Amino acid sequence: MQFVSRAQWGARPSRYDLAYIGSTRGVKIHYEGSPVPASLARPENHGQCAGRARAIQASHLANREENYSDIAYNALVCPHGYVFEGRGAHRKTGANGTATLNSQHYAVCAMVGDEGLTEPTDAQLNGLRDAVEWLRKDGGAGSEIKGHRDGYATACPGGPLYVWVQRGAPRPGGGGGTPPQQFEPFPGVQWFRKEPRSAVITAMGRRLVAEGCSAYREGPGPQWTESDRQSYARWQRRLGYSGDDADGWPGPTSWAALKVPKV
Repeated sequence: MQFVSRAQWGARPSRYDLAYIGSTRGVKIHYEGSPVPASLARPENHGQCAGRARAIQASHLANREENYSDIAYNALVCPHGYVFEGRGAHRKTGANGTATLNSQHYAVCAMVGDEGLTEPTDAQLNGLRDAVEWLRKDGGAGSEIKGHRDGYATACPGGPLYVWVQRGAPRPGGGGGTPPQQFEPFPGVQWFRKEPRSAVITAMGRRLVAEGCSAYREGPGPQWTESDRQSYARWQRRLGYSGDDADGWPGPTSWAALKVPKV
């Protein structure tokens, strides 16, 4: 990943503390929604991209109606494939439309618009995948990759990018798309409360051990036990949950972040 930190692109400090978020269902893809010069994509113009990130942040900070605390996106990706750190990992986005939607997905914006540069470059699509995988690895993002328009009335991320999202967000040349059912789907809270015996429980336990959240004296095994619940509670606390939200009973968001392999 060609990563550009906030310090490297000259980000201004947040107006106030950004809300922490332990994990999300995944990532939503955005575009600027305004004209972007087609010339920005020329290799010799990459030097303009940091200034564009600063301009986007400045416009967001100036929008007192929305009362943004910072640039709205968790990351931005320029036509040359560089990932510019926005709010970053484990920070709730301000871009998805409502407080609920902002909690459910991170937001990654491609520097393309509704005029001029409307088609993402291959380098940019690779950069978007890099940003998604970074937020999965370092931010607890789940497996979903959606467009901003999914769940919110907007044209974002524009036609070309949304077609790419609907294809599974593959890297150019094939590969890298999100395989369907790559991980075990969340079986529901009540399923766990019935103390099931299943290979899914073993797979879950192995993931908890791999994440350093083991409370097992032996196992894990296929039978749900109190050790599973205690281990899962450690995982919830790792994600930033506390109190009743870290009681050890799996929920959909923490389950998506755990990425239990399909059995």
